[in-house]
Amino acid sequence: MDKAFLERDPVVVARELIGCQLVRETDNGLIRVVLTETEAYKGAEDTASHACRAVTPRNKLMFGEAGMLYVYLIYGIHRCINVVAHEPGGVGAVLLRGARPLEGLDLIRANRGNVPERNLLSGPGKLAQGLGIGLDLNGHDLLRNPDKALSLETGKLDTGIIRATPRIGISKAVDLPWRFVAE
Repeated sequence: MDKAFLERDPVVVARELIGCQLVRETDNGLIRVVLTETEAYKGAEDTASHACRAVTPRNKLMFGEAGMLYVYLIYGIHRCINVVAHEPGGVGAVLLRGARPLEGLDLIRANRGNVPERNLLSGPGKLAQGLGIGLDLNGHDLLRNPDKALSLETGKLDTGIIRATPRIGISKAVDLPWRFVAE
């Protein structure tokens, strides 16, 4: 994937990330998933965004270079993974909410335990856990990663449609159709 793909409006990027692949190289092998659910978040105009007020130590990556990984904790337990995406000089990120395994199912299951297939990577915390992504990858460059720990590759879904819906799990700006789901 090239940087130009991510240097656009986060809403456009969120939609077009559906079908792209997230690749995680671990000591135990390769995990490859196809993204099936995303949500876009912008800056000051998006009251549901971490970046709606000002730069903080937590959200500073959303104001930075496109292609960086923004990882944070919710409820003090679950990790959420975001790809920083915005026009040059802008602010934004795309929350990766769900995926489907392509390779490394045994590794994902080792990270997630014995859960039904439909629940394996169906949520941002489950996705991060399944891929073994921790806070240590906050600030990881998905485009220029010499260690290849985690990368993002372009792709398209073979079949199905992409539906836009309001974002979920938030209490502000709930009416914006910035959540994208592959059907």
